[in-house]
Amino acid sequence: MSSSLTVTLPTLSGGSIDYTLQGQTNPDLGEFTRPGAPITSRKVYAAAHVVPVMNADNTPGAPAELDWVATLAYRHELWSYGLGVADAMDTAQRGMGLDYAATKALIRRSAAEAERVLTEQTYPALAGRTVRDLIACGAGTDQVDPAAVAPGDTGLQTVRNAYLEQLEVVESSGAKVILMASRALAKVAQDPADYLAIYSELLQTAQQPVILHWLGPMFDPALAGYWGSDDVAAATETFLQLIRENAEKVDGVKVSLLDADHEKQLRAQLPEEVRLYTGDDFNYPELIHGDESVYSDALLGIFAAIYPAASTALQAYDAGDADRARAILDSTRELGKHIFAAPTLYYKTGIAFLSWLNGHQRGFQLVGGLHAGRSLPHLAHTLVLADQAGLLAKPELAAERMRLLLKSGGLR
Repeated sequence: MSSSLTVTLPTLSGGSIDYTLQGQTNPDLGEFTRPGAPITSRKVYAAAHVVPVMNADNTPGAPAELDWVATLAYRHELWSYGLGVADAMDTAQRGMGLDYAATKALIRRSAAEAERVLTEQTYPALAGRTVRDLIACGAGTDQVDPAAVAPGDTGLQTVRNAYLEQLEVVESSGAKVILMASRALAKVAQDPADYLAIYSELLQTAQQPVILHWLGPMFDPALAGYWGSDDVAAATETFLQLIRENAEKVDGVKVSLLDADHEKQLRAQLPEEVRLYTGDDFNYPELIHGDESVYSDALLGIFAAIYPAASTALQAYDAGDADRARAILDSTRELGKHIFAAPTLYYKTGIAFLSWLNGHQRGFQLVGGLHAGRSLPHLAHTLVLADQAGLLAKPELAAERMRLLLKSGGLR
């Protein structure tokens, strides 16, 4: 093995190791491949990140300046593997660096690109799909500062209007709507009835069925007590009441609580026509695998990092080889656990880091300076786990860039 693939890495325990990258090899699982036909076994969206202009003022509070070529190219990469893209979500730094003006531009550009891809029949894996299959975008209330609203009718009306504005932005783009959890609603809602009133109106206003997103406080502490209770069981009852009363307007639910048992229980209680898109970046292998008749679909941030493996696993499910599919997903589990380790809200750093290592962006940056959210030892272990999972497509480039990062951090 070439010495150019060996990197001296800091370890999580404070020491160092010489690690030699193996690249995209995983002899026990076979090669990761792009599909030649649409994936049918599961409905899947990978939640994509955004790439900033590298010489922009990417500091906390600065308006986001996006590198549109790189940002859209990353969506093409995901589409080429037969995956849908979930855009303008927390993976794209909603509420953590992506301002509302950039969010609207992202939704419109991504949806327009999805329509172009379908019109030009760019990828065989997308044959027969619709724009809504290719792109689902978040509608929230982040044009409202939660500090500027107070509990009560006035605050609820402000939240309602913000949601309706963003609902129109997503629907007019042609993308599927994902109704995101709202920090402002979490502040102004006084009981479960307030959540039911706001969401029921949104669902009845929506032109087509939407995805409801329940994001846990491990991803965003400001969302503690969502659905009107800190008790997950009580919150779940409110959530289910909303879904049952509006089932014809709910395509599915994305649950990001990192609790596999809760997800299975919720999945069993959903109306038959409502999908459960797992948002569990720890336990996705078992939840997607399911059993003979019950499984979760997926809308996952980790899929933006493991998409070659994820796509190949889904192709194996399509081919009836569930054992291989599960083994491929399991081979990425430790990487998912590491990238999404506490404090979980900084997982976006790992997504962008792997994008950079694989040559999908010129520099290791996120908007708002969020690339500083993880330590060098954490990133070094991310490199190791990604390599062991066969997810470094260009090992020489990855090794070179890792050395540069360590040198700039004073470790070489």
